[in-house]
Amino acid sequence: MHFHQWPTTASEALSIQKQLSSSVSRKNRVINPKYIAGVDMSAPDSSGYAQAAAVLLSYPQLELVECQTFREKPVFPYIPGLLSFRECPIMIEACKKLSVKPDLIIVDGQGIAHPRRFGIASHLGVLLDIPTIGCAKSRLCGTYQPPQEQAGCYANLINHDEIAGVALRTKKGTKPLFISIGHKVTLQSAIHWALNTCSGYRLPEPSRLAHRAASGKL
Repeated sequence: MHFHQWPTTASEALSIQKQLSSSVSRKNRVINPKYIAGVDMSAPDSSGYAQAAAVLLSYPQLELVECQTFREKPVFPYIPGLLSFRECPIMIEACKKLSVKPDLIIVDGQGIAHPRRFGIASHLGVLLDIPTIGCAKSRLCGTYQPPQEQAGCYANLINHDEIAGVALRTKKGTKPLFISIGHKVTLQSAIHWALNTCSGYRLPEPSRLAHRAASGKL
């Protein structure tokens, strides 16, 4: 694992993003995974505490093996584009509680589909040194044409003349998800694993269960 001091200001966070973005690997390191994790975090409750969840699923069975949570008050403020500095410290604590190291983590958030190519999925992947995929419900940056309606169809997400990710239709008749490289995967690999971990829902099963666990519903 690789860690850094958590910043207290936006300028410090921007500097860390700039430094660490070059550490993101866009080469595939996911081969025959046995365990795929999903990571998500709830919004803070009335007392200011947020809950991060890390769920571990077997692959290809997609059966729940383990679920770990961690509650803490976020320290860093909510600033668009700097979400990882608010959520990663809590997510990492949940991941550290897993008894088995996952071969891949699907993160509810952006990977390199980010203005500085370092969203929360990339940040988590670099710090944990584990392959990650960004699987976001909404777009942070870039433009795209709506993909065709069939599951598996996708359209490139273009930002500054670069393919930052894709808008991927995981289920017919639902809104696309925004899939991007997090760390140690290619974009085609990210698309493959996002689709192959879906079990009839819009969200990949690791993401769906992590969301339920973070919300206290698993």
